[in-house]
Amino acid sequence: MDMLLTGAGVVALLLGVLALGSWVFSGLVIVAMLSLWGLGDFDAQRIGLIFSKILFRAANSWELSAIPLFILMGELIFRSDISERLFRGLTPLTRHLPGGILHTNVMGCTLFAAVSGSSAATTATVGKITTQELARRHYDRNLSIGSLAGAGSLGLLIPPSIVMIVYGVQAEVSISKLFMAGVLPGLLIAALYIGYVAVRSLIDPSIAPRGEDDATGLGGALLNLAPVLGLIVIVLGAIYSGIATPSEAAAVGCAATLVLLLWERQLTLRLFIDALSGALISAVMVCSLLIAAALLSTAMGYLHLPRELAGWIADQAFSPVALLLALALFYVLLGLFLDGISITVMSLPITLPIIVQAGYDPLWFGVFLVIMVELGQITPPVGFNLFVLQGLTGESIGRVALAAAPFFVLMCIGALIVCLWPSIALWLPTVLSG
Repeated sequence: MDMLLTGAGVVALLLGVLALGSWVFSGLVIVAMLSLWGLGDFDAQRIGLIFSKILFRAANSWELSAIPLFILMGELIFRSDISERLFRGLTPLTRHLPGGILHTNVMGCTLFAAVSGSSAATTATVGKITTQELARRHYDRNLSIGSLAGAGSLGLLIPPSIVMIVYGVQAEVSISKLFMAGVLPGLLIAALYIGYVAVRSLIDPSIAPRGEDDATGLGGALLNLAPVLGLIVIVLGAIYSGIATPSEAAAVGCAATLVLLLWERQLTLRLFIDALSGALISAVMVCSLLIAAALLSTAMGYLHLPRELAGWIADQAFSPVALLLALALFYVLLGLFLDGISITVMSLPITLPIIVQAGYDPLWFGVFLVIMVELGQITPPVGFNLFVLQGLTGESIGRVALAAAPFFVLMCIGALIVCLWPSIALWLPTVLSG
């Protein structure tokens, strides 16, 4: 009972601090300090000593260096014409499918996710081209917006993924294996989206009217896709072949992107400075949250809360299915109010011990968690992809959320499939890692 009261007190304190409008990272630090002081009877000097050690350890974490590098890579691509060429390359490949170039939303986001790692960047980069082009060709507005909202969230699941790096650092799970585990579930969800668009278009052909045809052949399409495909091969090939760690592969990817932009004479001082500025803001936000989460996690450890909570859960003899359903509902509710990285760093100190105690593979749970976080990207009121699309399309947030609703359901189906057949996530890491 003391453990439940302690846990409830920490959660209430965290919600209260966030309700006051504080930044998430500062809220986590405040809750960690107050928990140690009020519940653990720690004095200020001891709290300061604990926090200084955590800050030093985080500042020397090699794994965290991948985050700003992958963000920078996405920023460089976002500010070049690579996204436009991606659309031009996919258009002739999709024009004969039911749904036509609506599939460029899903396929474009799937490919761009493999060089970005960010859901918002994927949605914005692909959306700035496809939303205007699909509107010009009179494709169904809701399906156009909804498919982009759903597919844009794949930036969190298909490697390289910023959220997976965050999870791997916190859960002490191999980031390379996490990247491998995300490939097949990501492709599965993308396939569900493509199938849904095709079926809707077969039922109602007016959704995807046949208009102007693109004269570009297969050779021209592959030429336009070459920059993105080349970067995917370089980054993921370096990781999966064992030549480079994820952090080293991020540096290789940045270097390859810079060389590509130099080769195509697109790299200007203004573009480079803008990319650095955007990457700096995003990277500082992510790393600040990670450090704050490490402080909270340590505070919970000193209070013995995760261990006792995991033991209490085990004593209740919840079935594995009931536990997963409860966690899924928990993450969907968090997704209504918080972004993906905040959800991960706030919840993991409590949920990971429970999952391990229940016998689930932490590698598989990483994929499950990312899918749950993806759901939060397309649910109001704080769905980042919804805000990005509202800015791109000028539509109300309500209409964007309604258009994304079918893809929310499809992602839930994808999560259910991964739960029923965990080998979808675990097969590739097992095969590639021997």
